[in-house]
Amino acid sequence: MAQSPLPLPQIRGFLETQRRDRWWAMPLFTFLGLGAFIVYSTWAAFQAGHYFIGGPTQIGAQELLSPFYSPVLWDAPGVTSGHAWLGPTPSWWPAWLLMSPALLILWAPGGFRFTCYYYRGAYYKAFWADPANCAVGEPGFRGTSYRGEQKFPLIFQNIHRYFLYLALVFIVLLAHDAWRSLWYLGDDGARHFGLSVGSLVLSLNVVFLGGYTLGCHCWRHIVGGRHDCMSCHATSHKAWTRVSWLNSRHMLFAWVSLFWVGFTDAYVRLCSMGIWHDWRILG
Repeated sequence: MAQSPLPLPQIRGFLETQRRDRWWAMPLFTFLGLGAFIVYSTWAAFQAGHYFIGGPTQIGAQELLSPFYSPVLWDAPGVTSGHAWLGPTPSWWPAWLLMSPALLILWAPGGFRFTCYYYRGAYYKAFWADPANCAVGEPGFRGTSYRGEQKFPLIFQNIHRYFLYLALVFIVLLAHDAWRSLWYLGDDGARHFGLSVGSLVLSLNVVFLGGYTLGCHCWRHIVGGRHDCMSCHATSHKAWTRVSWLNSRHMLFAWVSLFWVGFTDAYVRLCSMGIWHDWRILG
């Protein structure tokens, strides 16, 4: 009986491949996109200023608050935004330690994205080349020491579900900010409805972030994945179907929401600096 020889596994050098397509394009675009967002968001978080326009006592201006700084626990030194939950910077805060409201809260939404199932695969390829793409040689350090996400430090990726709970809270807080942006203080001292470009920017930010967050794999499991008999739980099945629609577009919402949350901060910042003007559409 004739036997066909079995080919031995091929050991490729780093980035070595027989692929002839542009396999490097997606990792490169991912590296540039995520890299640009990380640089900008880090810079913006350390600015500790120009994170809002308008305010509870400012007449005629829509109240816009950057999502990078919401919620504001304490205002930055010398800043009175009208959004701070606990007021100005406390006296016990060390003078040598930078006080930026963004640094107190960005770890929560940042942790949700960093541990996201989609983003893991994206930045593993783009930043670590682990692997750079399918059928492409991996770095030499990978070797036999690869331990996956079951050992330190990547075992911390398993806390993604808990970051999801925090992300859901942030969606509610940002929705409240979007609602506040629809009202302004009139000359008569009363609040009036007004729709501005900034109001639309903040509202779309909630929509895109909501689409990304509610399309999470963990949320899909929480909504309907716990049941062995989906037809026995009609409500859960309907909710699971809706979440599955978002989940199938998780990558799309991940990128759109990432771009838009950065643009929202930039919009509020440029309006606060007087470079842009927040044009009112209605009201």
